[in-house]
This record gives sequence, C-alpha cells and structure tokens, in this order.
Amino acid sequence: MQLTELEIVEKIRNLTPFEAHLDDGSLMIRISEYQPYIATAIHNGHQLRQSLQSQCALTEEERYFEEDPFTGDFISSLPIVLQGEDSRYEYDLNRAPDNCIYDDAWGKKVWIAPLSDAEREITLAKHQSYYRILQCLVETLELQFGLCLIYDIHSYNYQRIDTATPTFNVGTMQVNRRRWRKEINVLLDGLNNIELPNLDVIALENDIFKGLGYQAAFIKQHFKNTLIMPIEVKKIFMNEEGGEAYPLVIEKLKESMKTVITEHAAFTITKRTKAKGLTGSDVLASNLSKEVINLDRQLYKIAKGINTLSYINPTNLKQEKKRFLSKPYSYQPQFTYRQLDLDPYKFREQLYRLPVETIRDADVQKMYRKVIDQLAVRIDLLCSIGTDEFLYNSLRYYGQPDERDIANAKFILHACEYKEQQPANISAKEAIEAFKVAAAEYNIPCKVVSSKQLIARAMVSGKVIKVNPNSRFTQGDLDALIHHELGVHLVTSVNAERQPLKILQLGLPGNTHTQEGLAILCEHLSGSFPLHRLKTLALRVVAVEMMVNGDSFNDCFNSLRHDYDVCDDEAFTITARAYRGGGFTKDFLYLRGLKDAIQAYKTEDLTSLFIGKTGFEFKPLLDELIERGILKTPSFMPKALAIEAKIDPVMDFMLNSIR
Repeated sequence: MQLTELEIVEKIRNLTPFEAHLDDGSLMIRISEYQPYIATAIHNGHQLRQSLQSQCALTEEERYFEEDPFTGDFISSLPIVLQGEDSRYEYDLNRAPDNCIYDDAWGKKVWIAPLSDAEREITLAKHQSYYRILQCLVETLELQFGLCLIYDIHSYNYQRIDTATPTFNVGTMQVNRRRWRKEINVLLDGLNNIELPNLDVIALENDIFKGLGYQAAFIKQHFKNTLIMPIEVKKIFMNEEGGEAYPLVIEKLKESMKTVITEHAAFTITKRTKAKGLTGSDVLASNLSKEVINLDRQLYKIAKGINTLSYINPTNLKQEKKRFLSKPYSYQPQFTYRQLDLDPYKFREQLYRLPVETIRDADVQKMYRKVIDQLAVRIDLLCSIGTDEFLYNSLRYYGQPDERDIANAKFILHACEYKEQQPANISAKEAIEAFKVAAAEYNIPCKVVSSKQLIARAMVSGKVIKVNPNSRFTQGDLDALIHHELGVHLVTSVNAERQPLKILQLGLPGNTHTQEGLAILCEHLSGSFPLHRLKTLALRVVAVEMMVNGDSFNDCFNSLRHDYDVCDDEAFTITARAYRGGGFTKDFLYLRGLKDAIQAYKTEDLTSLFIGKTGFEFKPLLDELIERGILKTPSFMPKALAIEAKIDPVMDFMLNSIR
C-alpha cells in the first residue's frame, strides 16, 4: 500500500495500525500496534531515483559498501518500524538538511556533475518529509504514553579500522547520560549478552561512534521525554567487501535484537511510567500478521493427515507375532506396511516454496522454518520404510539414546519389585467403556474404538482413542493409560484445534519427546505409575540401543526374555516397536521426555505446553505468544495436575534420581 505523507500523519494521529510505503517510495512505515517505542533503520535502503542514476559517479557496489543493508531485518519483529528505502548517497537522513546531500563521501566523488537546484529540491523534500512523519509519530506516542524510546539502528565497516572494534556501539553523546544512565547500562548489558555463531560479542558506549547523527540531534532538540539510542552494529553479518550475507548471523541478530530491545523497552517503560511489571512480551504486537496466518494455513493444507504411525505400524503384526513366537531363535519377522499415498517430491517442493521469509517476527519465523525442515525429514522417513535407509532417517528425526539415557535405563532395571502386581483382569471392552466415562468427565467429545492394527495397548489419533482388542489391563494400567492418552494426548489435540495457528495440530519439533514426557509425568502425578511401567520405558531404551548397535530382532527379544525376565508378549511388543520399519528409534524418547518433564514440572508453569502438540524448546515463545494474546490459554488441562494423589515414595525417589 502507498500513502501520501498527509495520509500517514492522519493514521498516526488516529492511532490506526497500518503498513505502507510513502508514495514516493522513500520510506516504509509499519505500525502493528501503538507502543511507546520506535525502531528505525534509516540507512537500510539502496534505491536511487531514476533521474539520478545516470548522474551518480559510483557503482552500485560502491554505494552498497557504505549503506547499512539488513539493518531493517534486525528490527523486523518490533511493532513500530521506520525503514529508509533510498540510498544514503541520494540524501543522508542522519545529516542535517543543509548537509544531507553528499558531493564527496569517504574520499570519493559522488556525482559526475553538480546536481541541479531542481534535483536538490526533490531530494530535500524527501528528507523533510521523513522528519515531519517522525515528529508526528513521536509527538503522538509521547502524548499517549508520557514518553517515547527510539532505537536507531546502523551498521559500520570495520576492516579498514586498525584497532579492535566492538560488535555493538551505543552512541550517547547527545543523550542526557545522567538522567538516562540506568537505561543506557541495561541496554549495554543486553547487547553484551547476545550470542552469535562463532563470534565474540562486546558492546561499548561511545567507542568508535559517539551518536552524533542528525536523528539524535533532532530528537534532543524537539523532545524532552524521548530517549534515542543510536546503535551501530559491526558488519560481522556480511562480507563488507563482496557484499555476501551470512544468513545464520543475520537470523541470530534478528532474534537477539528483538529480545534485547523489547526487554529494554519494558524495563524503561516500567521505570518511567505508571505501568507495572512489564515484560518484553507486553510491548510486542498482540495480533497475528496476515503473513503468518496465510503461511500457517498453507502449511496445514500441505501436511495435514500425515500420521507417521499409521504408515510405520505393520499391517501383518498379529500373524508375524504368532510365527515368531513359535520359532523365537530362528524366525525373522517379515513385516509389511501401508503404501505411502503422497508424492514425496511434490510434498518437499511445496514445503520449501512456502514464503517463510515474509514472517517478520524472528522467533515465529524460526519456528516455522524448523517445522518445515522436520516435515521434510519425516517424509524421508516414510519414503524409506522397510529399507536400509529407514534407520538413518529415524536417527535424523528422533535421534538415539546417549550414555545418560542408557545409564538411567540400567539404573531403573536394577530396581527390585516391591509390590505384588495386580491381576490383568480388565478386558479391552471394559477399557473402552472406562475411556468413554473419563472422556465424559473431561467433557471432551471423542470416539473410543477397538483397533487391531495397534502395537500399543491404546493410542490417540486425532480425536479418536483406539484400544487394542487383544490387550488386558490391570486397574492401575488402565488408570495410567487414561491419564496418558486422554489426559494429555487427546487434551492437546482438542486444545490445538481451538488455537488460531494450525501448526499446533501438525506438531512442533520435539513434540514426541515433550508429549510422551508430559503424559508419563501425569501417570505419576495421578498415582498410577508403578515400577513395572517405569521398567518398560527403560527396556525400550535397551531395545533401541541394541537395534542401533546392529543386534538382530531375535537377539533383542531373547535378551529381554532371559536377561530381564520379560514375558513373551511384552518382549515381542518392545522389540517390534524398535525394529518396525527397519529400525524405529522413537521409543527411547519416553524415558528422556519423562526426565525433562519432571525437571520442568519442578521449576516452571507447564500450561503453555498443553495448547497443542508443542515442544520444550518452544516453551519461551509459546509463553510469549500467550502473554501477547496471540495464542489462547488451553481450554482443557490434564486432571492429574490438579488431583492430590498419594504418590508412591519409592517411585518418587526413582524418578527424582534419573539424570
């Protein structure tokens, strides 16, 4: 959208959120939400109006060298952004109007011949227009909030400088440093704590730049209640000579600058106004951008309905189990699988064509990139079922047990049973009825059905709870499964459907690890988690480790039978779960997930992890999005988190001992 200066000013005065380019193309302004701070990237632009291009003595490469590319990207997550689109060689917004058009710059002549008065007037009009818009915006924010902050982002070339230079330089020579000292120090601390890939970071005040630019002078002259922080970023995010970008550094700078600026703004607003206890989340936009919504819908349309287990579970499990148990030392199960009914090449192509770069919030963009990468690996996994490549792809997707996982499993397996196990006298039919009663208590509409295609005794698929008709249950087992399958897996499925982002139905990276860990934690908190169940999780780690190390199906089964005294049925189930598809490593994540869920339960509020198929890695972002009002608090929560069950002290000791 293009707007005139008057139209932009009118929207600002009416506190109307908008995104537009000034009608001459010189400025991009985006106001997602009115907050008392502005981020500017006035040297981000590269364009030169057509009438000047033939008069410029510099090549595009020479101009690009002194411009500040990517500085607009660093502030893209923030709610109010002013981004210069014209090259500083046409006019420099950080110089006064009478000095903003270069004749010579950095030792080079800029124009082939002196510019005409008419050309200069056009250029000066652009400069003046920017400052009228800035003045209107700052006046409006000061009137609305009592103060305003400006984060004035620049970059600088450092390879021509002989001395060591800082990663970030905050120029404060035009700031009342006595009045704003605490705020300056907080900003420097935040910048110093940024971590960049393969780079040491240091932030200094008034080191190589003093903050003497015109934008800071303009603010100092006109506004007493506005703090401007000119920040120079060393060009460690690109090859300053050749111009090539370093995408990983830019991505990290986008994420870090979002965090540092919002936390600094929240601190300053809390300190200087009547607002209380603000966090960085409170000063970000509280609405979803159309770019996020559109991409989310496209991604869901591509990836919905891809149920990994429906392809990996053997279609002839019952027959092969019978054959194997009759010859457990010599017969190798010959599992068959459902055919993949999608084109993997088209699927990947569609994924990587999604316009993720249009998402401005750095953390949200990163989340979608990770989901897309994970889905691509999942397709590789499904394409390779029954082949030698399947194990490799499973390792890529789920990983494998490490030394700590194995040590935890062996610790658990050394424990002696100290309680008599209950009889497994509850039939699958009775279990189905129990699930229906529990679902009614949750007030969650769902189906509970019998399914012969399961390896597990029960599982959730969407809003359907499936029960293996060949299984029998103890009362403790059934209670545990209800808290596990219904209380976590079904609850998160239903909560995900009620969220504005469908990505939470597809699942974030790490959702298997997180979901299973939370589900088993709820078994424990409900008082329905016996030692034999914990040992089953440990045996799954053992089975996966044997499979990864090259032991055969028969070796693993017989080891479980004779080394760990497991019955035929359970030994077969544990082994089949690990060896299906050609080597499925997922099962070691149950114990690791439990360990991480217990740790999180001790130290954090877990609410945001139940809004859908989430991952521990994304909890800070999910908390932020809930706090911003973008995501909804979950409609349903596991009952195990609220009940006061009698916890077995032995089990409590065991679980708190795994590391």
